[in-house]
Amino acid sequence: MTTRSLQADVHSDAALWHRAASGNKAAFGELFERHAQAVWNHAYRLTGSWSLAEDLTSMTFLTAWRKLHEVTLVRDSALPWLYAVAGNLARTEFRSSGRFARLLRRIPTVETIEDHADSVVDKVDGEVRMRVLLQAVARLPKSERQAVELCLIGELSIAEAAELLGLEEVSIRSRLSRARSRLRRMLGDDLLEGAR
Repeated sequence: MTTRSLQADVHSDAALWHRAASGNKAAFGELFERHAQAVWNHAYRLTGSWSLAEDLTSMTFLTAWRKLHEVTLVRDSALPWLYAVAGNLARTEFRSSGRFARLLRRIPTVETIEDHADSVVDKVDGEVRMRVLLQAVARLPKSERQAVELCLIGELSIAEAAELLGLEEVSIRSRLSRARSRLRRMLGDDLLEGAR
């Protein structure tokens, strides 16, 4: 990006990213304020957990800070890249939590009294639906899963997802169509509609 185009829109993501890469912490703070809620929403949709979404949002922006000099923004927006980082972090978290759960199953159980707060949290229908949906999305082929995570869960446009993945828009549409069909077969129409 040229200096003239950066000066033309000093508040664009590209301009803020450039200033942040030059050491301007306020510019990075403005990027954070602009996109933190969207990244949290994306992380929540990926995990179904409020606290994990907060952790993933923090880790996403920490990664952004560390990689300011290495990243090229898609269509001058930081959001597609931030969504991709959050998705990668969520997948890593799921793998780690799976290993942790397997380890816990090997430990002998001790009778515990269930905390009322835990039972209330466990009964929240929205989170249950989200987890079921996310488990089904995780079973999709990688190409379809990426399209779903970026467009349906991450709310990127098909054009943005295509550019981020280096594909044609028609490929993204096709992947989304196949993914929706698979998800309907796995979950049924009622659960798929309720999770949107």
